[in-house]
Amino acid sequence: MGVLSYTKAFPDSNDVQYISALKLGVDVVADREEAENKKNELVFVAASPYYHVDPLRNSIPYLVPKAAVLLNDIGRNFFDSLYVKGIPLHQFIVTSVMRTKNDLERLKTVNHNASENSCHLHGTTFDIGYNRYKTVYDPDGPERRAVRDDTLKWVLSEVLRDMREEGRCYVKYEIKQGCFHVTVR
Repeated sequence: MGVLSYTKAFPDSNDVQYISALKLGVDVVADREEAENKKNELVFVAASPYYHVDPLRNSIPYLVPKAAVLLNDIGRNFFDSLYVKGIPLHQFIVTSVMRTKNDLERLKTVNHNASENSCHLHGTTFDIGYNRYKTVYDPDGPERRAVRDDTLKWVLSEVLRDMREEGRCYVKYEIKQGCFHVTVR
């Protein structure tokens, strides 16, 4: 299960991802008010049966349509993989989506990895945490068996590897942030 090395399987640096973000994304917005004016170019992504979006402090739950489709496909493929492997269904957790310039400035005070050339500024990029997941419960069904987070991470890594190999996205394995940094291609 999974990939042999997360850092080798997901080496796409910010520089590589940024080229795609500039090509496929929206122009940088200064603040959330300005982001409201971009809603005709963006898709709301905070509601899905396939993934859970954490409460967002430094980003807003919008992506360009192509990135929103990618996120949904990753979620659906993750569910399919769990089902095929006989693992109880879990949602992965999206920890960051589109950022405004103001969001980036706030984030830089606590995260020294935050870059002026952040792909998140263009609505093409999202972060998926790999160290916690949300169990999908059937209220009328039996109790779900416990699944280790590293097992779910392995399954998620297979899905991301496949999407990357299909040329649909770039992925960077971020150790300090505990996430897969994904940008649509």
